[in-house]
Amino acid sequence: MKKFLLVDDHHVVRSGIREILPELYKPVEIDEAADETNALEKLKHNQYDLIMLDIQLPKGYSFALAEFLFIKYPAIRVLIFSTNSESMYAKRFLKAGAKGFLSKQAPLEEIKKAVNLVLNGRRYVSEALGRMLAGESFNGNKNNPFDKLSKREFEIVLKLLSGNSVKEISRSLKIEASTIGAHKSNLFCKLGITNTLQLKELAPDHEIH
Repeated sequence: MKKFLLVDDHHVVRSGIREILPELYKPVEIDEAADETNALEKLKHNQYDLIMLDIQLPKGYSFALAEFLFIKYPAIRVLIFSTNSESMYAKRFLKAGAKGFLSKQAPLEEIKKAVNLVLNGRRYVSEALGRMLAGESFNGNKNNPFDKLSKREFEIVLKLLSGNSVKEISRSLKIEASTIGAHKSNLFCKLGITNTLQLKELAPDHEIH
């Protein structure tokens, strides 16, 4: 029996995937989690073959949950399933340990393909992402300024773009506000900007949203 955990805060998304997975594997057992807390509770009591993980959960975008899964449960295969731009997010998650990055806009056959590949120990990337990664490797392309950011800086960028203040980010990440302020100054310097308005103007040019 294959056992899956779907981590997504949208009920309709989880319901859709629940309809697809039994077509691929029988028997199959599927658990659901709408947030990080619920996901971690499920993991305490169950063993899963595959986790399909959204990266935009109610408590905010974070690498923390994904990195925890990769370290604490290395045998579990994690397939990122997201509406977020694969050109900006996929590289970071694949490097951290995800076995694939799948768009929620992908057609049914592509979803089935991704799940099959990952469960069989292979890595999944879309054709478009594969071409982009190959091009970057061949050409040494570093045109995207957001690639200069550390994981923590990138996380803070996304929270700033969501309208969070330094104090709000400090609370959500459990980091001193002064440290968040220092990260903010550093990432602004790396991006060649001076304020959040410029960040919001720069992000769409590189599919950060």
